[in-house]
Amino acid sequence: MSQLQQQIKADMKSAMRAKNKPLLGTIRMMMAEFKRIEIDERIELDDTRVIAVLDKMCKQRKDSLTQFIEANRNDLAEIEQQELEVILNYLPQPLNDEEIQMLVENAINHCNAQSMADMGKLMAVLKPQMQGRADMGLVSKLVKQKLSH
Repeated sequence: MSQLQQQIKADMKSAMRAKNKPLLGTIRMMMAEFKRIEIDERIELDDTRVIAVLDKMCKQRKDSLTQFIEANRNDLAEIEQQELEVILNYLPQPLNDEEIQMLVENAINHCNAQSMADMGKLMAVLKPQMQGRADMGLVSKLVKQKLSH
């Protein structure tokens, strides 16, 4: 069990003792997702993979939140917002624009990237550094922009 999973499990016990049902429900949902992936793929999740799963869950919550707000379902939007806040507590601090720019520049220099053909190599270097800390779609756009110049 990864260190992050152990922290989440400890927080689950605390939420049980405090009888904090919303927090407990979200943590149980996270633990169930970890367990599902471990069983489906027959692997034990490491912290990097746990962060990737939490990142995916965050994106799902954000998508649901916008749909509930558009449909004027504030009751459901509030629940999604609470779940999103709990999940965000376990993700690493997001990178700011300057940090992302710096990491992309370093990766380009490290890989000696010259053209779009090197994009796969670059993304392979960047993904472990930025997973859960930056929107990889935006990082990809930035890399394309840098390589096209």
